[in-house]
Amino acid sequence: MKDIKPKLIKLFKEGYCTPQIARIAKNIHEPSATIHYNIKKMESEGAIKTYKAVFDYRKIDEGFCAFVLIALSSDQYADPERIAHNLTRHKEVESVDILAGDWELIIKVRTSDQDKYFEFLKKVISGEKGIEKTNSIISLKQIKTEFVLL
Repeated sequence: MKDIKPKLIKLFKEGYCTPQIARIAKNIHEPSATIHYNIKKMESEGAIKTYKAVFDYRKIDEGFCAFVLIALSSDQYADPERIAHNLTRHKEVESVDILAGDWELIIKVRTSDQDKYFEFLKKVISGEKGIEKTNSIISLKQIKTEFVLL
């Protein structure tokens, strides 16, 4: 059978998953129509942004995870969103948060291994104007992600 796993992973990451209404109805003992109505309402209000799969990243060749603390140069303090948005354009970046404290940004990066991570640092982080300093924190084992225990 044809292996379409990479295509499916890409789509699932973009939000091509939907709630299982029958399963929810059984769990909370409510009619499917009530659940469907409430879900659609939350979607239209923007409370639900997307649906996506929760992966065991080791099994999809993205098992190396690092958190990168980023300090911006003084001329970039006023607009951390610019750099944050630039970083989101890279497929390795899973999340970007703007911080208060000693660091301005934290990004979560996923690659297949430390060599790919090093390439990401050289290509992306070193090339981004306004980043003054970074500190990488390497995840050894993920216990919980996306509100799911692994």
